[in-house]
Amino acid sequence: MRALVVEDQVLVRDAIAKRLRASGHAVDEAIDGATAESFVRSYTYDVWVLDRQLPDGDALFRLKAWREQGLTTPALFLTAFDRVSDRLSGFEVGGDDYLVKPFDMDELLARITAIARRGSTIRPSVIRIADLEIDIGRREVRRSGIALPLRNKEFVALQLLAERAGTVVSRSELIAGCWGEEHQPASNAEEVLIASLRRKLGAPSLLRTVRGAGYILDAADGKATS
Repeated sequence: MRALVVEDQVLVRDAIAKRLRASGHAVDEAIDGATAESFVRSYTYDVWVLDRQLPDGDALFRLKAWREQGLTTPALFLTAFDRVSDRLSGFEVGGDDYLVKPFDMDELLARITAIARRGSTIRPSVIRIADLEIDIGRREVRRSGIALPLRNKEFVALQLLAERAGTVVSRSELIAGCWGEEHQPASNAEEVLIASLRRKLGAPSLLRTVRGAGYILDAADGKATS
């Protein structure tokens, strides 16, 4: 999934982002509501993690405005406010979960995963392309019934390509989906990732490079172009 973490405490934000990335997710980070607004207007996320107390105001009002604009991305509030009335106010504006600081990182990851899954009901849990089967929930991939051991980034890239099967995913979209907009990898990272993924998927090739455009996953039998 792709997450937006909005938190002004650097150590807290870094810890959350590091944990999500270690679990194979793409993360964008914002220090205040204005930066978060820019990200939300530009990109689509599977979940928002919002600190209530931001330098430019309560994130409660940002979420309220986004909901009024029709944005339905699942949102989890982080806050030092622990009164029942504070939690209720978060739910009233459209929050999906509420975690009081200090919190356990394992619990945060579990809650983020749970609300992101609830918000992604329109996505199939299993995607099949020819003899390739991608089980999103179990994070398992099989081809002709044989399990393929993929690393986190390989699975994220494959899921992104599979959800848009038959259409070209650009290099920039792949990088944003796998690493996040601000967490730029090495210059050839996506090429190395695609090469490894293509090798593990085996023959006949389902993953093709479209010169000057990006990558495409489909059932067409053909060699990738360089």
